[in-house]
Amino acid sequence: MTSTKNHLPIISGLAIVAMVGLSACNATATAGTTAGRTASTGAAGSAASAAPTQTATPTKTTPNVKWMTTPDAASSDVPVDTRVTATTEDGTLTDAALSYVSKKGNTVDAPGWLESGTWTATDLLQPGVTYTLDLTAKDADGRTTEIKRTFQTVNLTLDDQIYVKVTPGDGQTVGVGMPVIVTFDLPVVDKANFQKHMTVQTTPKQEGSWYWLSSREAHWRPKAYWQPGTKVHVDANLNGVPAGGNRYGEQSRTSDFTIGRSVIAKVDLKTDQMNVYVSGKNVKTIPVSGGRPGWETRSGVKVIMAKFTDFTMKAESIGLKEGDKDYYHDVTVKRALQLTHSGEFLHSAPWSVSQQGKTNVSHGCTGVSNANSDWIYENMIVGDVVETTGSNKPMKMGNGYADWSLSWANYQKGSAL
Repeated sequence: MTSTKNHLPIISGLAIVAMVGLSACNATATAGTTAGRTASTGAAGSAASAAPTQTATPTKTTPNVKWMTTPDAASSDVPVDTRVTATTEDGTLTDAALSYVSKKGNTVDAPGWLESGTWTATDLLQPGVTYTLDLTAKDADGRTTEIKRTFQTVNLTLDDQIYVKVTPGDGQTVGVGMPVIVTFDLPVVDKANFQKHMTVQTTPKQEGSWYWLSSREAHWRPKAYWQPGTKVHVDANLNGVPAGGNRYGEQSRTSDFTIGRSVIAKVDLKTDQMNVYVSGKNVKTIPVSGGRPGWETRSGVKVIMAKFTDFTMKAESIGLKEGDKDYYHDVTVKRALQLTHSGEFLHSAPWSVSQQGKTNVSHGCTGVSNANSDWIYENMIVGDVVETTGSNKPMKMGNGYADWSLSWANYQKGSAL
């Protein structure tokens, strides 16, 4: 009994050890499967290691569209000569719209064009306003994304900006001698840069050149008189363009005008006759009286600058004052066509009808009868040509539209480019 009692605990103890060992084996196998099949041994372990490894496939990420603009988003004091552009990376720009709020509170669209994934503004910028740039693009998966950017331009005073005017005006019909005239209210220092942005297009095409009379005025004329019927388009694309001297063009200007029929009046101061040619044909001969000695009428090619009815002639306009030998009191004439800045007109002069066709008695103007002045007024327009010969006093560039007083070679020398 005692022996039996002594062995029973030993057997039980071995059984417990065996069970613990089996549990430890199972625990090791289970742990090896979770951590990696290479931890198992034996036949079961070899079979497990032969199975392919299971790895999770990563999700593909499409890059976000990257926006690149000039100027940068939220920029301030942006120079007005900045050209706005927009493009993208990791995507394709499909649309863009630029606008600004004017100082009067109006929303103004700023045009541009989209080409090869880049949008470019047509015009330079207005000063002292806030611009908004709305952009749309598609990413690599074709998904549409949009963004809005704003920026502010530098503020400029009127003294910082140059006002631009183009003559002839839009829709006008002018004569074959009329030059294109661009004037500026403040001096242009960098004439070459301004001229690069001033173009003249003609239909049919005709060779021409710019000529700068001063820092405030530039002319363009063809090599020869305009062809009748020519369509002319002038583009002074000067808004925001640097003019030098820390000034910029205030606005861009365009003009579309037409050249009328050819009308050329030829005044001979020796015979005191004026022959008017319309489309090359002499249609009328008119007796005239030109300037007397000391007040000679200028010889050269003149162009009608303006037309007036009931115009008052003043001695002061030609440098005379009351008490001078040749002074005269104000006189109103029925018709007057301006030919120079210095005071020459082709006008009605009923007081000199008896001298017209015979002698020169005026203060420099070309006088005709009232009846003939009516015909001239009705048949000649701004830009028509008056070619005067017979005196030793020449026309000079700058005195009226005297562009034809220069040879073509000398005229081209007046270009800034």
